[in-house]
Amino acid sequence: MPEIQSLIDRARKGETSSVQLLVGTERFLIDRAVGSLRTAATRDGVPELNEDLFEGKEITAARVINTAQTLPMMATTRFVLVRGVDAMSTEDQAALAEYCQNPSESACLVMTAEKLDGRGKLARSAKKLGIVFEAKPIRFGRLRSFVESETKSRGHTIAPDAVALVIDSVGEDLAALDDALERLSLYAGAGQRIDAAMVQACVTRIRIDSIWALVDAIGLKDQKKAVGALSSLLADREPPLRLLAMVARQLRIIARMREALAGGSGPEEATRIAGAPPFKARDLTISAKRFSIEDLSSAFSLIGEADRALKSSKRPPDTVIQQTVLALCR
Repeated sequence: MPEIQSLIDRARKGETSSVQLLVGTERFLIDRAVGSLRTAATRDGVPELNEDLFEGKEITAARVINTAQTLPMMATTRFVLVRGVDAMSTEDQAALAEYCQNPSESACLVMTAEKLDGRGKLARSAKKLGIVFEAKPIRFGRLRSFVESETKSRGHTIAPDAVALVIDSVGEDLAALDDALERLSLYAGAGQRIDAAMVQACVTRIRIDSIWALVDAIGLKDQKKAVGALSSLLADREPPLRLLAMVARQLRIIARMREALAGGSGPEEATRIAGAPPFKARDLTISAKRFSIEDLSSAFSLIGEADRALKSSKRPPDTVIQQTVLALCR
């Protein structure tokens, strides 16, 4: 299954197909692909006259197909978007699968879904036709490439320590990273190199010191300090899900640091391998010694449970994150 970036690159060149199915949980990439396809499909006409947006849970396949087969007005292509096609009935998905076999050449039909049953007719047909594009979350190891690529697309180069500082400041949320890089681009000025001082000057930072204080307290099994650090972050209205993601990220850095040190790397080299800023070498070396493999394994299991609870449980988010921190300290 091709990754969605290949579709975005083609759309930016003005290339579209009659049907595209975008599947995955990375909303930022889905929205970017939809925007690029919309721009490409409606570039030679009046967009408002040739755009149709539907929600899967509220629409039938017959309505979607009828719309896609309606000739565009004063343009060559009609753009039709169906969000949440996975919410449509099995019968409607089967009807769309049939449409995919012989789509209208004057339409650009884009369907999105977080997850689609691979055994269903729509998924099987779209995969066979090669029109499924996957939007997977960008993992930590690829965030650096994402930041460098997004910076380059805005006409800048960026210093390696600035890349690390942006990620450390913003986290793994692609939309937040994109917003930070846009502000950095405007702050730096056309064609200028972005350095760490610029990041410190204009990127709104999550309180990284408090995050590290929280992680350090967890490593020491100090519930009082951990709850204090967490309370400070929650008082600053940091979303619990984001806090959990930041704690998970810091622990992954510690895990990579521990592995690199065990492999014979010195502190500076291990810090680079871990993907952290050079000035964190000393702190990371200490943290790596505090956390055993068993500690980290247990921590990641608890974080996984908390992530699921924050996304699906009816419990208050603040309560979930507080109970998780207490459990991590135990």
